[in-house]
Amino acid sequence: MQSLNITLVSGTLGAGKTTWIRQQVNTLNQPAVYLNLGAGETSVDATYLAAEVPSLTVLSVSQLTEFLEQPIAERPIYVELGFHVDLTSLILPERIAGCQRVAVLPPGMRDTEWHEWANLVVTGAETPITLQTPHLWRSTLTGQVFDLASLNTFWYELTQGAYGHVQRAKGVFDVADGRSLYFDFVAGLAETTYLELNLPLWCNGRPDRFSGIEVVGEVLDQEAIAETIKACCLEDHVIAYYQQQIKDSLEPGDEVA
Repeated sequence: MQSLNITLVSGTLGAGKTTWIRQQVNTLNQPAVYLNLGAGETSVDATYLAAEVPSLTVLSVSQLTEFLEQPIAERPIYVELGFHVDLTSLILPERIAGCQRVAVLPPGMRDTEWHEWANLVVTGAETPITLQTPHLWRSTLTGQVFDLASLNTFWYELTQGAYGHVQRAKGVFDVADGRSLYFDFVAGLAETTYLELNLPLWCNGRPDRFSGIEVVGEVLDQEAIAETIKACCLEDHVIAYYQQQIKDSLEPGDEVA
């Protein structure tokens, strides 16, 4: 049976699991594969990695079994486990069960379930764990185009507690000027701005590439979050206006979608 080079990566909320995987892939001299177990249909991390690491193949959970039967399955495979995945009840396929297990944890953390589970413990970001009963809220936003000023205002309100106590928030958003932007927030870390993903400008109707948001916190006002996001979205005629401006400003050879 073909041996597999699989690394499972788990750890606390916001400690840097995705960042660690990106660092590992960047040091390889061969293509690698990424799968996020527990992300569901909201593939924020997968979209970010796929855009920023061209040598990475991103799989969905439904594609894993078929992929493992292919010759390219000898590529290094990184499987990220969401913080909410229960390690004690996690049942993996037999070919994966004996793989490398890495825990990315804040400095100073000792004697946790991750230490018992992992073969290797990596020191990640120093993130305060302040949530007693964390709640995960997600929304897929594919096809929506955002007014950037409104989106910035919403993100500031979200991360400053206007909709509940937010520990972690991340999202991928298509904005009016054709760019796809990655927003990332972890409570207790230095405030960061959004990142423009390495994707073509979108200037032909509503985007069919992924966009979406994921928020972890306590006492989240989900209805208010959803309503505010909706208010940031542009209507068809406004989208068409901005996209025509993009087309008029393009130089020969500019990459668009």
